[in-house]
Amino acid sequence: MRGIKTALGFAVIALMLGGSAIAQGNYPSRPIHIIVPYPAGGIVDIVARIVTEQVGRDLKQAIVVEAKPGANGNIGTAAAARSEGDGYTWLVTGPAALVNPTLYKDAGWDAMKDLKCVGLAVWNQSVALVHPSMPARTIGEFVELAKSKPGVFNFGNPGTGSSIDLSAQKLFQAANIKLTNVGYKGQPPALIDLITNLMHFEIVSLELALPHIKAGSVKPLAVFTDKRVADLPDVPTIAEAGFPEAAYVPWYGIYVPSTTPNAIVEKINEAINKALQNPDVQRQLSVANIPGKPMSLAALAALMKADYEKLTLVVKTSGMALQ
Repeated sequence: MRGIKTALGFAVIALMLGGSAIAQGNYPSRPIHIIVPYPAGGIVDIVARIVTEQVGRDLKQAIVVEAKPGANGNIGTAAAARSEGDGYTWLVTGPAALVNPTLYKDAGWDAMKDLKCVGLAVWNQSVALVHPSMPARTIGEFVELAKSKPGVFNFGNPGTGSSIDLSAQKLFQAANIKLTNVGYKGQPPALIDLITNLMHFEIVSLELALPHIKAGSVKPLAVFTDKRVADLPDVPTIAEAGFPEAAYVPWYGIYVPSTTPNAIVEKINEAINKALQNPDVQRQLSVANIPGKPMSLAALAALMKADYEKLTLVVKTSGMALQ
């Protein structure tokens, strides 16, 4: 009997392992669910749809993008981190996935333990804006104004720990200024209040800001990019403007639970990299001012680790209150 039970046990294990291998070999065999932890129509949602629609076509499988906003991205991110590691639940998000566990008492995940970045290195270029009535013409002049009137000027913050917030905090630290933080649920409502002169200073994604810059309803001071933007040739980068320490360009990644098998992770990475090389995808990303490039899993892991260490330090030294 013992021999029979042992043989049966090995048979069951073999079947389980064999089934797992078959499942990985056939991946994906059903629709892939992508969680965006922010409202539909925002910059993260735009990024997710541009790239993953092409991924779906290449994999010949349906891609379902679901906006799951709430708690500054925590609800959707936690749901993805806790999902089954079978390759059928992806997360598209920015720096908040790395820093929120430092900002919140119980965010619901540990970025370096629970998530694995599998692709989509897309950079969110942004621009520092003020209302046209603001006397400052450059970021340097605004800094001097802010220093001469401490606490008078306010900053429209689209979300604590968001990519925009982190860019602003790095600038405030580098410039040694303090602005009154006014929280918003996303960039669009904050931008509306800047246009109507209720806010003094904001950093806004280029995709959202350019139409209003061209209309003259907001004034650009500097761009958070590696080089000058073709649509704003006279606007310096933040480094050119004298604040190289603040030259942070946040990126978005696609993540899966860390328990996802390596074979599936590699297949996802290959599919995303292929999509990023598609001419139509490149054109759409360029138009949206969110350039991206294919990256290996090793390069993504290194980028994730470097930003985790850098950004958690920004949070700890910025005085951001634990939520």
